[in-house]
Amino acid sequence: MIFIVLTKRKVLEYIVFLPKMIINVMSFTGKMNLDEYFKRIGFHGSYDKLDLATLKLIHRQHVMSIPFEDLSIHCGEKITMDLEVIFNKMVRSSRGGWCLENNSLFGWVLRQMGYDTTTLGSRVFSSTGGEYHTEETHLINKVIIDGNAYIADVSFGVSFQLWEPLELISGKEQSQAPGVFRLIDKGDMWVLEKTGRKPEVPNPEFAKSSLLDKKQTQVMYSFTLEPREPYHFSQVNHDLQTDPTSLFINKSICSLQTPTGFRALVGWTYSEVTFKPEEGVDVYDMRNVTDDELEEILREKFNVKLQKKLQAVNKKACYTL
Repeated sequence: MIFIVLTKRKVLEYIVFLPKMIINVMSFTGKMNLDEYFKRIGFHGSYDKLDLATLKLIHRQHVMSIPFEDLSIHCGEKITMDLEVIFNKMVRSSRGGWCLENNSLFGWVLRQMGYDTTTLGSRVFSSTGGEYHTEETHLINKVIIDGNAYIADVSFGVSFQLWEPLELISGKEQSQAPGVFRLIDKGDMWVLEKTGRKPEVPNPEFAKSSLLDKKQTQVMYSFTLEPREPYHFSQVNHDLQTDPTSLFINKSICSLQTPTGFRALVGWTYSEVTFKPEEGVDVYDMRNVTDDELEEILREKFNVKLQKKLQAVNKKACYTL
């Protein structure tokens, strides 16, 4: 039998060490888990069947619950590709994120559920320059179900946001609430384009707003089927939040899909958009807001709660709703 004699100093050391042990246990139990994510997006169903119906449902719930936003840049926060940081931010802290965050999180969710999921990179098309970005700045996911491939993208935002995954079939018109999407196989790459509807703007003050694009068919981005790892986007993730020419440096953006359309806050311009496919238009109810209104609008309209004060920005840069 061995007796351990504790001195007063040792007793004090254990007393100091014990809370650290408790904290470590608590942080371990706070690891990412699907239940928290499903609660965040309001998904209450079963995911025993890894079928297309379930994928469509969680895809739709995600875009209706977690905003596309770049507000961290304008709050003095750094955006990281660390998945645990992303989970804590978007699932536990009532925030959204841009594509590198949203689609990374969504890809993790799909893999945890058991879906055959591959990360892909895409190059966004510039309508002003008439060419694709030189780098793969947009992250998307490919999902295989029963031998069929689908493209899942929960983070392009505004009127270009997919509500459901697209079947990877060239030339097929796939109608969703925001419009008609088409994936086109160009041989060395795939291209995603969308045909929308004419904007109807009740407020004459915004009839000629630069946020409106009356071109109904637009190319969104191109991609290849080459798998990508998270580190592939590390440099792009840094550049997009530091390069003075980056769209996200020049505009503070937050958008969230709704059952009837979407909401968007770009700088100080708040928009509520209603899709009216039966009339061939989308109604853009737009107005300017003050700095004092920003926090309330983000909380009430987007369920976004910022820890630091937002410095709204709306400098000249090509961006349309």
